[in-house]
Amino acid sequence: MTTTSPVAPAAVVSGPPLRRTRVRNRSEWKGLAFVAPFLIVFLLVFIAPVVYSIYLSLFREQLVGGNAFVGVENFVALFGDAQFWEGFGRVVLFLLVQVPIMLALALFAALAIDSARLHASGFFRIVIFLPYAVPAVVAVLMWGFIYGPDFGLAANVNDWLGSEVITPFARNWILASIGNIVTWEFVGYNMLIFYSALRTIPTDLYEAAELDGAGPMRVVTGIKLPALRGAIVIATIFSIIGSFQLFNEPNILRTLAPNIITTFFTPNMYAYNLSFQGQQYNYSATVAIVMGVITAVIAYVVQLRGSRKEER
Repeated sequence: MTTTSPVAPAAVVSGPPLRRTRVRNRSEWKGLAFVAPFLIVFLLVFIAPVVYSIYLSLFREQLVGGNAFVGVENFVALFGDAQFWEGFGRVVLFLLVQVPIMLALALFAALAIDSARLHASGFFRIVIFLPYAVPAVVAVLMWGFIYGPDFGLAANVNDWLGSEVITPFARNWILASIGNIVTWEFVGYNMLIFYSALRTIPTDLYEAAELDGAGPMRVVTGIKLPALRGAIVIATIFSIIGSFQLFNEPNILRTLAPNIITTFFTPNMYAYNLSFQGQQYNYSATVAIVMGVITAVIAYVVQLRGSRKEER
């Protein structure tokens, strides 16, 4: 007589997998609830404004018909806008000149403070970083009074020399004057990024270099600079974004040099004046979107090249 083993009930066989599925689903819901506040804020303060800006850029306020859908006509008009490209070329020139100077000064300051040769390094670290703690508006106003042609330090020096030697608000020098302000503001910030990266270098590398007889310059070029590559990429990306967002400094100084600093001096100033003075919200949104895309692409390329160099 042949006997067959009893078949387990379906509920018993499928019980543990179902239980595991319930536990997994419960864990996923807990994780979603944990990140929900961030997601809500992210949607409200980032995604929603971007979507609304794209929506605005597809319309145009017309004398006949009111706010009408025009598709990509605003973008086509922007690419033929001489004022936009003049401001864009100005910030590109600003980026190519000011950013390398600022990062070089920050790198030199970080290396000097990190070295054992500089006395009172903590004091110098605070002094160099202190301008970053000054509000941007206050910093620009302070430098504006220094630059003033009829008052302040520049005017006093010119009076003492008897001629117009220092002219920060001249057409040929205004971009350099703004670059000086931005450099003064952000050298300390970038210095802190570099200095923090230097402090993470293992001391074993310094000991090995000392045993090999490496001098200070060899330590800098062989140990410190390679370790700073990632920090340099980050600081460069931040500086590129800041350059394309140049607004506070020229906008505040415009009251002192209205004939030199125009309403389209930078793309951000152009978008601001189009929106709040010209009531051209749709075209202003178009400028903002194009600048956002250009900034993101350039920052991504810099990050990609920096990552490839690190892998090598």
